[in-house]
Amino acid sequence: MTVTYNAEVATVRGLGCFLKLLARWRGSIYKLVWMDLILFLTIYYSLNVTYRYILDESGKHVFESMVIYCKDYVNLIPLSFVLGFYVSVIMTRWWNQYTSIPHPDPLAVFVSATVHGQDERGRVMRRTIMRYVCCCVTMIFTMISPRVKKRFPTLDHFVEAGLLQQSERDIIGDLDKKFPKYPKHWLPIVWASSIVTRARKEGRIRDDFAVKTLVDELNKFRGQCGILLQYDHINIPLVYTQLFIVILLRIL
Repeated sequence: MTVTYNAEVATVRGLGCFLKLLARWRGSIYKLVWMDLILFLTIYYSLNVTYRYILDESGKHVFESMVIYCKDYVNLIPLSFVLGFYVSVIMTRWWNQYTSIPHPDPLAVFVSATVHGQDERGRVMRRTIMRYVCCCVTMIFTMISPRVKKRFPTLDHFVEAGLLQQSERDIIGDLDKKFPKYPKHWLPIVWASSIVTRARKEGRIRDDFAVKTLVDELNKFRGQCGILLQYDHINIPLVYTQLFIVILLRIL
């Protein structure tokens, strides 16, 4: 979860506001790397003590040759370029992940504006469409967020929360048994599309353009959910992360 600090910067008075940010512990780089830093310093000073007080002259000569060899080859790596490239990739990926999070609110506006009817059936149709949309995004979050997975560990918890009915839970459960490796988040969107088609046949949607708008929005919502899965399944190549760690150790 992102740790925000905008309010502190906006309301600060006097000098040193950004120096205070450097001293923050929660969400800081110090909290992230302090154990690795301790390990690095331990190894560094162990080698230092070994070189100064334990090795003889021949051992010191071999040690110095290894240091010079490593230094010459490390200088061949364009540290600033690789570091800037990695940070750029990380920040772009982080922001794209945030902007790809699907929100049901625009769909709720479209459903409320296009699916007409003040009777009980019209209200049930609108609520069912939005229930399927919320069910879809919740299923996605259970696959990428441990906290949401803890809240909804099984499909029975979706039924208890009112996101699924028992018959719908049985359908998804049967699909999970037949195709266990594939996500089923798209199925509630298919059900929502069928309700849109039924509402058009019953005259609750005035024209085909409104139907197309609703279906396009449902497909867009499903596509954003799929993008979140792709971000979760496809990581930044490990070689970039490993090279970044080597560069940090080199700078330290």
